Amino acid sequence: MGAGQLRRAWCITGLVMAVGASATGCGEEKEPPRYVGAAEVCDGLFKGPLAKTIESVTGATSFSWTSPKNMDRVVEGLKAGYESGHRWAVGGELCVLYPKRGAPADKSRINFDMYAPEDLEVSGDPGRGRYYTMGKLSYAVPRGSSLYFECVSPQLEGSKERPLRVNGHFYHPEATAQNTPEHLAANLTIMHAASLAVAKKLQCENNGGLPEKPVLKPRT
Repeated sequence: MGAGQLRRAWCITGLVMAVGASATGCGEEKEPPRYVGAAEVCDGLFKGPLAKTIESVTGATSFSWTSPKNMDRVVEGLKAGYESGHRWAVGGELCVLYPKRGAPADKSRINFDMYAPEDLEVSGDPGRGRYYTMGKLSYAVPRGSSLYFECVSPQLEGSKERPLRVNGHFYHPEATAQNTPEHLAANLTIMHAASLAVAKKLQCENNGGLPEKPVLKPRT
C-alpha cells in the first residue's frame, strides 16, 4: 500500500471509530484568515506593546494576512548573498503591512539586504530625520527607518573573519508621516524589532550587537 493510500485508510478508519472527533491531517489545511490585527500580522512579529506602535505609525488596526514563510525567505536570501562573495546582495521582503480596505499606496514594508562596507560612510543630514547610536548605523525619517548590523553565526562559514553585513529598511506611506521625535523613535522601534528577529533566526552572536530593547539615543 502506498503512502497516500495508507494515509487515506487511516483517515477513514479514524472517522469511523471516532464520530465527531477531529481527524488531524485528513482534510485540507485550514485556510488562513484574510485579515489580522497588528499583533498577528507578519507572523506575530509585533505582538505585545509593539502592536500599538504599529497602529500609531500606520494609522490602521487590521491588515491583510501575510505568510509566516517570509522570514525563512529573507534568511535564505541573506545567506545566499553572503555565500556569493559579493559586496552587496538582495535579501528579501520580511513584512508587508497592508491595511484592510486600503489602497496599494497604503502599504508599509520591511525589507532586508546585505550592504556594502561603504554604505556605512555617513555624511550630512539624513533628510528631515536623525541618526541614532544603535547598531553599526541607524536612522529614522518621517516615512521610515533603517538599521545596519553585522552577523557572526555558525550558519555562515567564515563569518568570524568576514561577518555578514545586514541592513533593514522600514517604509510607510506619506499619509502617516510625521517629523516629530516621537514618530521617528516609533519608526526605529519597529525596525529594531524586525532586525532583532532576523538576527536571532540567523543565530548571530550577541544578536548582531543589537539590544533586546531598542536604544533610541540620537547620535551627536
